[in-house]
Amino acid sequence: MRLLNYSLGGDCRCGLLSADGDVIDLTARIPGIVEVDQLLTSDSMWVAARLAGEPADYELAAIEFERPIALPRKIYCVGVNYRGRNAEYRDGVADADYPSLFVRYPDSLVAHLHDVIRPRESVQFDCEGEIVVVIGRAGRRISVDAARDHIAGLTLGNDGTLRDWVAHGRFNVTQGKHFEATGALGPWLVTLDEIGDLDSLRLTTRVNGELVQDASTATMRYPIADLVSYVSTWAALLPGDLIFTGTPLGSRGRRNPPEWLVPGDVIEIDVAQIGTLRNTVVEEAEDD
Repeated sequence: MRLLNYSLGGDCRCGLLSADGDVIDLTARIPGIVEVDQLLTSDSMWVAARLAGEPADYELAAIEFERPIALPRKIYCVGVNYRGRNAEYRDGVADADYPSLFVRYPDSLVAHLHDVIRPRESVQFDCEGEIVVVIGRAGRRISVDAARDHIAGLTLGNDGTLRDWVAHGRFNVTQGKHFEATGALGPWLVTLDEIGDLDSLRLTTRVNGELVQDASTATMRYPIADLVSYVSTWAALLPGDLIFTGTPLGSRGRRNPPEWLVPGDVIEIDVAQIGTLRNTVVEEAEDD
């Protein structure tokens, strides 16, 4: 299934993509469900699956996308997880025995087709295409072998970054990852039955049609199941929690000279089994 949150006439609703790519309205069919978040915490996922053959209610072009998880409680992000990424860091990064982790907050992420904002404080705006795990079943100390049973599905993310602001503290990237609306999440949540092998997904990122990132999850130092297991060792994972699994080599901001994002740039992050997350860069509006 491809599940999405969307708005229509100002009302937020939960939907399911039909076979022809339009929207089946789950909010009208499942009592009490207005967001995908609620599907994950109820016993209604099987009901949604049974509705997959229903006729679509709305054309995809008629709806406004919202984040596929409206308000994730926890968003974990993994740094330097693809082979070759160390080369992009001037000082080098230790080949650590454990993943490097940081967090993001929901307000820093917009939905598919929404604009990402370059803030006034910096022009060093960069994008990072990522595969994002959505937790579907709560767990603590989850084994690698059991990790898949706790994943509801996958979506895509742009871990938008202000490169100069992540350098404000030696061991701290928080400032450069949390400017409002600098990253993105979407377009929808794809359940694992449509994904297949988690270790052979091809992730690409394009800016204005130019391919800037292209890698397989087979080159991850810490595969998806390992990340779920590791994080759950020290933090209970709950339905709707997210794990950004890292970005491949190819950041434009790491080029010499850097090529920072500017207003009008179009970012497209794609995995064939998931879809394409597309956003346009805009300049932050001046205060009134």
